[in-house]
Amino acid sequence: MESEVAATVQATTTRRGEARTPVTAIEPNKRGRKPKIKDDSQSPFSQQQKSTEKKKNNQKAIAEEKYSQWKTLVPVLYDSLANYNLVWPSLSCRWGSQFENQQRLYLSEQTNGSEPNTLVIANCEAVKRQFNEKACSPFVKKYKTIIHPGEVNRIRELPQNSKIVATHTDSPAVLIWDTETQPDRDAVLGAPLSRPDLMLTGHQDNAEFALAMCPTEPLVLSGGKDKLVVLWSIQDHITTAGSGSISPGSCIKQTVECSDNLGGRSVDPRGVYHGHEDTVEDVTFCPSSAQEFCSVGDDSCLILWDARTGAGPAIKVEKAHEADLHCVDWNPHDNNLILTGSADNTVRVFDRRNLTSNGVGSPVYKFEGHKAAVLCVQWSPHKSSVFGSSAEDGLLNLWDYDRVGKKSAHAPKTPAGLLFQHAGHRDKVVDFHWNLLDPWTIISVSDDSESNGGGGTLQIWRMIDLIYRPEDEVLTELENFKTHVFSCA
Repeated sequence: MESEVAATVQATTTRRGEARTPVTAIEPNKRGRKPKIKDDSQSPFSQQQKSTEKKKNNQKAIAEEKYSQWKTLVPVLYDSLANYNLVWPSLSCRWGSQFENQQRLYLSEQTNGSEPNTLVIANCEAVKRQFNEKACSPFVKKYKTIIHPGEVNRIRELPQNSKIVATHTDSPAVLIWDTETQPDRDAVLGAPLSRPDLMLTGHQDNAEFALAMCPTEPLVLSGGKDKLVVLWSIQDHITTAGSGSISPGSCIKQTVECSDNLGGRSVDPRGVYHGHEDTVEDVTFCPSSAQEFCSVGDDSCLILWDARTGAGPAIKVEKAHEADLHCVDWNPHDNNLILTGSADNTVRVFDRRNLTSNGVGSPVYKFEGHKAAVLCVQWSPHKSSVFGSSAEDGLLNLWDYDRVGKKSAHAPKTPAGLLFQHAGHRDKVVDFHWNLLDPWTIISVSDDSESNGGGGTLQIWRMIDLIYRPEDEVLTELENFKTHVFSCA
């Protein structure tokens, strides 16, 4: 499809030193509001409710003021920025493969039932880098729509072939999609659901968020409300690593359940792992080993697993945070470092060499810079000490572990290790993803339904390179610039 992303109502783009005027389209219908709670002045909870509403209003006012301040600094803080206001919230966003001057994007649309939930495949035009070239900020066009059975809570692409993606919804199954062979569908009410190419079964209860793909082999890892971590292999169902075609393998079986629901082919798990005492919220693989992975959950535990040693935990840290753990990521440059984010508003880095089998282990460092629950963390694919964290406070913070202990004289109150703070979202930032093929470029999405009753915001951005380049290199460039200015005076 050549139409713009259907959910876009406004696109604002900028390059360094160049402010752009928003291009505004006709505003579509907003997401339906939830019914109001009946006002009962005699209720013992009425005063508490009013206090909560007042607090939310104050927080919203502060957020709006901070957003206004941020907008004035955009031209000097970013090399490029594109903003898209979405009709429906998107709970997940991912970069896909690159071709010519475009790159695939995977997004979701979580609707209110007036339209079907969808998995959206879009194309993003590349951003030109040289200042002597005509400015070209990212422009997103919808390429294909898959009508998804239920809300898309999480999207993960297969590293060996990013055209193959897995999705989590509010059900026990993990769904596998070949995004190139799936037909494009019209997302209209009553339209039949798209059929997944594979269904990975094995969970005993809903698995909504915990989902990961292995970097070294076509393996899928999941966690859910059943407190289980489940591992599958789709090795037999991909003809070649780069073909993009899913074909039947010897262990695919047609089940009655799959036939009745979606007509997909079912795949049994390779392993089921027990150790959590509450919902598993996130999982990730060790970057260098298909047999090692870790998980976090609402039991405040961080668990490391080794598929070669059985179905029990290899290492279990029972009090990794002071509250539920929402997210985890394993450093692709250093297999010893694991990153976690929690409802206690903190991000922590653990060194697995400092963890013991009896659950003893302290974080290497605790990063404090968010004012609400952390929802997503991810190490940078380009620098081993850099990572990002997004939270319900509407902020996406970029951190540099190497800067811990190096307080800035210009900003002494800045949290230790904070490299950059992206404040372009006005509500909780539910997901973000570093672009592996375009260094320092990030896609992020926020769910704005609580703040304005609408949809969400998608942003593609890259901070100004003066922030992440080596300090001596920047100082040398500034000195050369001053010398050039004075010589021309």
